[in-house]
Amino acid sequence: MKTFEQWESNIRGYCRSFPTVFASASNARQVDEQGKSYIDFFAGAGVLNFGHNNERMKKALIEFIESDGVAHSLDMYTTAKRDFIEKFADTILKPRKLNYKMQFMGPTGTNAVEAALKLARRVTKRQHVVAFSHGFHGMTLGSLACTANDYFRQAAGVPLDHVVRLPFENAPGGGMENLAEHERALADPSSGVTPPAAYIVEVIQAEGGVNVASEAWLKEVQRIAHENCALLIVDEIQVGCGRTGTYFSFDEMDLSPDIICLAKGIGGFGTPLAMNLIKPEYDQHWSPGEHTGTFRGQGFSFVSGREALAYFDDDALMTEVKEKGALMADHLQKLAKQYAGQGFTVRGKGMMQALDVVDGGKAKEMAAACFEHGLLLGPCGSGGRVLKLIPPLTIPDADLKEGLKILEDAVSSVMEAAA
Repeated sequence: MKTFEQWESNIRGYCRSFPTVFASASNARQVDEQGKSYIDFFAGAGVLNFGHNNERMKKALIEFIESDGVAHSLDMYTTAKRDFIEKFADTILKPRKLNYKMQFMGPTGTNAVEAALKLARRVTKRQHVVAFSHGFHGMTLGSLACTANDYFRQAAGVPLDHVVRLPFENAPGGGMENLAEHERALADPSSGVTPPAAYIVEVIQAEGGVNVASEAWLKEVQRIAHENCALLIVDEIQVGCGRTGTYFSFDEMDLSPDIICLAKGIGGFGTPLAMNLIKPEYDQHWSPGEHTGTFRGQGFSFVSGREALAYFDDDALMTEVKEKGALMADHLQKLAKQYAGQGFTVRGKGMMQALDVVDGGKAKEMAAACFEHGLLLGPCGSGGRVLKLIPPLTIPDADLKEGLKILEDAVSSVMEAAA
């Protein structure tokens, strides 16, 4: 690892938790250059919903490259882009009777959020956006202003303005009464509170600690937004694309977001792709070329992303996700019960599950013990106190069970040492 330490920036982060050099990967496993195999419960921070080197996507990409497919085209028309758009419309939008325009911008989630914020401000001619405590929306300045984590915010070097922060539903001070107080302030001309351009919210706060919002609370956020002529932006970047057992994390809720931000898993193979779904009446506020990006949907991502969408032609994968998610939750609940006196709790939906171990130091030790025994996972949440499990949706049952056993042993070993 001397090469990385000598030449790569000090900014590198994840590699410090996983101090080895990986050489190959397949589905839910990575293998380092010493030949040690690791079960992956991290999956590229949610990018690899369909596993490493997915065979169906690999085949499609090889055929695309060998046929001289158009790899890069800015926003010009290509057959690969048309195939992706048609597949997304036919597989995701039409069955749900949804009508959205698809906007491709830069290749990552923060690019999607930046474009959504810009459009909301343009549509409403307002500046402020409401974001929620513990939320994570990206690292560029606009999305970072909406992100709550102070460690990330301090790196900006400039004021992160034009955001009003409300507590998330299950955060201290959050809930229906807090939304009612906010609405009363909006209605009071002497409160000093004015209607925002948008409310940006995650149905499940992934990096924030796997905090799950209720349908009732989300619908109240939506009602307040729409009654005050503000847009509702739902950030699906980590929890979408099948992670929760349905394509959108809000599929089973009566929600109608004005903008939906997608990235990470949408590219399928790990290739970068971000896309906003925008209601047509708001999309018309864009002027041609007003928001651009050099890599706004390159050919590789359209090809592999189309293959990813084929997993939603039937309910087979989503049925598996719900079953595997239940297995994960059951194992975590047993750990939480075992250490109930320590305040352990379980949160999640589908194949995004988490164990809150209360103490960030212990969580770090547990994650390190997992790595030592061949399991990759990362802490998240306030102070890094939450162990988040986001394996590929395609993980074999045997790997899933083996990984859960490694986690159980790691938690027990740290807790016994601390006793």
